[in-house]
Amino acid sequence: MARQLLDEGPNEILFVGTARGTEARLVPEAGCDFVSLPARGFDRSRPWTAITAGLTAVGGAFRALGVVRRFRPDVVVGFGGYVSMPVGLAAIVSRVPLVLHEQNSVLGLANRTLARWAKAVALTYPVTSAALRGAGEVVVTGNPVRRSVLDARREDGRKALEVPEGALLLLVFGGSRGARHLNETVVAMYPRLKEVDGLHVVHVAGSAEHESVRSTLASLGGSADSRYRVVDYLDGMGEAIAAADLVVARAGATSIAEITVLGRPTVLVPYPYATDDHQTRNAQAVMAAGAAVVVADADLDGPMFPETVLGLVHDEDRREAMARASAVLGRPEAG
Repeated sequence: MARQLLDEGPNEILFVGTARGTEARLVPEAGCDFVSLPARGFDRSRPWTAITAGLTAVGGAFRALGVVRRFRPDVVVGFGGYVSMPVGLAAIVSRVPLVLHEQNSVLGLANRTLARWAKAVALTYPVTSAALRGAGEVVVTGNPVRRSVLDARREDGRKALEVPEGALLLLVFGGSRGARHLNETVVAMYPRLKEVDGLHVVHVAGSAEHESVRSTLASLGGSADSRYRVVDYLDGMGEAIAAADLVVARAGATSIAEITVLGRPTVLVPYPYATDDHQTRNAQAVMAAGAAVVVADADLDGPMFPETVLGLVHDEDRREAMARASAVLGRPEAG
């Protein structure tokens, strides 16, 4: 969203985040001014961590008040992260209009707390509006997606991944958290996947898991198979999604936004330990639109997951119908 405002210019953006988050590196690289504030979450299984998180939030709120009063913004926008709470409170105290965005189907704690004072709340999923009684204007905008994803083209992705145009491409990726079970299950399918003529697999296993996935692949005799590629990370994720005929992924809001804006059929496996099980809710919304099949993480070890994936690999008509539904669900104008 910040990038779009800068492109539309002349607009001045100050991005507030944490010093430990990836935003500390990515935001300055994108050309935005950046200020860090102390903020941290707490572990619900260890209630005493709420004390340190609360004390940090109080300190962050005073710092945020200074930031808002120095920068004097016309509007403050919160996306629900740890920093949203102190900055949102500073906006309210300073009488600066506050706009919130909720990327998931379930309101996070910060957005749930701040919504009653917000001038507007932007949502990814219509179902979330039921939890916003008493809030200001509520608008279903979708989840903003990077320009590099919006501009991604199938032919460019195929070329970058060295996948022939006539081949069938299965793209697999998890996320920064909770991908191990998914990684293990997919690579264990290698003996069955290699039997499918013309099928190529690009498996983005993550930095913490790719060596383990490669090791398992080698034990199954696939280390020299050019049709099954394991990588830790892809710079051109948008191009990879655009190039894919079928995607297997967790159900994080950003992943779903990128998949649907490019109109790809998907098998979604929600991360089971997400707060308030929001990934399952996200996935159900996509499934209800006809754009995805949802498999619970608990079902990964049974026959349901491989049968679902291989069934779609062999069913071009169903993939095309899901792709059309996915494209309807995607919102390229969300930013």
